[in-house]
Amino acid sequence: MACEFYKMSDQYLTIKAASTGEFRDRGSKFIGYAFPVYAEQEWQQHLEAVRKEHPKATHHCFAFRMGMDKNNFRANDDGEPSGTAGRPILGQIDSFGLTNVFIVVVRYFGGTLLGTSGLINAYRLCAAAALEKAEVVEKTVEDFYTITFDYAIMSNVMNAIKKLGLPMLEQDFGDLGKVRVAIPKSESADALFKLKAWVAGLRLEEALNLEAVEGLNIEQVFEK
Repeated sequence: MACEFYKMSDQYLTIKAASTGEFRDRGSKFIGYAFPVYAEQEWQQHLEAVRKEHPKATHHCFAFRMGMDKNNFRANDDGEPSGTAGRPILGQIDSFGLTNVFIVVVRYFGGTLLGTSGLINAYRLCAAAALEKAEVVEKTVEDFYTITFDYAIMSNVMNAIKKLGLPMLEQDFGDLGKVRVAIPKSESADALFKLKAWVAGLRLEEALNLEAVEGLNIEQVFEK
């Protein structure tokens, strides 16, 4: 069943894990693979892996859509007539209301030409079959930050992170302290403002014009 796009700016639908589906028409066999992806390198790696698994396939057609604004997308026909493979695959990602999803459909030619409408139907139904077997999940977009600090302010940093209830995903205590935290995108600006104020030992109303805190560096590394 197709799902509607979520309207909230920090929520989206994707698939929890990889899934597969198949479709056959007049001897041609189509195998669809759907993957959750968050970066260009990920879909490229999945495509290469599928190509290695099916080196004798006639075509490896694919599509993806990534990002909250859904403007990062691609559809590739891999030698099939223009618009008969990649676009129908992408259309299924959109029909299910998903983003951060990559689908590649492998075709083994069965000896009979399917025609334009037959190809569009085959790639569409194969992509749909892969998605129908996937578990669709709702996720909240999170901004991931690396917080680097001098040890002189370590206590203030850790207390601020604890007070904000931010999960610490990584910790590294070398020449400088370093932690990675995740913050829901819609809460990032407010959380970082409070963190800097508390690390600086200021009340919130005193920190309105605070831009930097000595010994503290906050860098956004990615969102997911």
